[in-house]
Amino acid sequence: MTQDLKQIIKDKARQLGFILAGVTTPDPPPHYSTFENWLAQNHHGTMGYLATEKALARRANPREILPECKSILVLATAYPSPLGRGQGEGEARIASYARGEDYHDVLPARMKKLVQFIEEQVGGPIKNRYYTDTGPILERDLAQRAGIGWIGKNTCLINPKQGSYFFLSEIFLDLALEPDLPFVTDHCGKCTRCITACPTDCILPSRTVDATRCISYLTIELKEDIPVELRDKIGDWVFGCDICQQVCPWNRFAPEGDPSFMDDNPPHSLTDELTLTPQAFNQRFKRTPLTRAKRCGYLRNVAVALGNTGDIHALPVLQNALNDDEPMIREHAQWAIKQIKKRNKA
Repeated sequence: MTQDLKQIIKDKARQLGFILAGVTTPDPPPHYSTFENWLAQNHHGTMGYLATEKALARRANPREILPECKSILVLATAYPSPLGRGQGEGEARIASYARGEDYHDVLPARMKKLVQFIEEQVGGPIKNRYYTDTGPILERDLAQRAGIGWIGKNTCLINPKQGSYFFLSEIFLDLALEPDLPFVTDHCGKCTRCITACPTDCILPSRTVDATRCISYLTIELKEDIPVELRDKIGDWVFGCDICQQVCPWNRFAPEGDPSFMDDNPPHSLTDELTLTPQAFNQRFKRTPLTRAKRCGYLRNVAVALGNTGDIHALPVLQNALNDDEPMIREHAQWAIKQIKKRNKA
């Protein structure tokens, strides 16, 4: 009966837009010690929220989140691959996952519907918790144990049929379901394309990344000045980075992506982005992941990207940014101006 119910749940999950679904137990995750070592080496940078006592206890033991938990349903939702999407000169480069609606807003509603469906099947309420990159959970560990895929050298969870362009979500359930077999095969083999392609050399041998060097961290999580020695390595990325996924051979099989996360709007030029007022920024990026960087962080990133283009025509808008109310924007605009002038002297 539990096997039949599990399949019914998976079928409903697919109807709701989840391309993959697997079940695992709430037992401690197998790679928690890797996470502890990563923190000990300060590879989490300024993300101190990862290392609080409460967060550590919950990551070490999922039952700390829901003591009644008997099963964890792990789900994957595809977002559009950047492959085949043209990138014009002077355009702001945004990670593919962030081009559409914010998954933090979209996916919880789908999980809520799935929980309601499960409760209908069993004929009563079920204690539950659900998350999508919002709770203190080692998501990839649970996903691997639920049979969704393996943790690749670039630290992304990879599925041999779906690639790695997908969000992970988890539903903790006070319901016993038969666990799926873990995904034990490592299909990365001798391939090191992601490691070679990373501009900042942030990918570590332990299948973790030094976040303090990762473009995604530098352009999203870091709320301070971007280290000078890393600025020229960021290229034209202004929010996140897709490079280690773009070069992964398994992403040849990436699905088209969920319509909620597609962006049909034309790309914005870097010079236009640097003129965004606080009101214009909030209006343009409302309900998208880009609000996480806030205007100050986003325009900081845009200034760095303009400096890396070396385009002398960007100097007027950068000069104007020197009058911005935010000191961090002014500082990075000044750096960009020096970079452009240096390049055009050579």
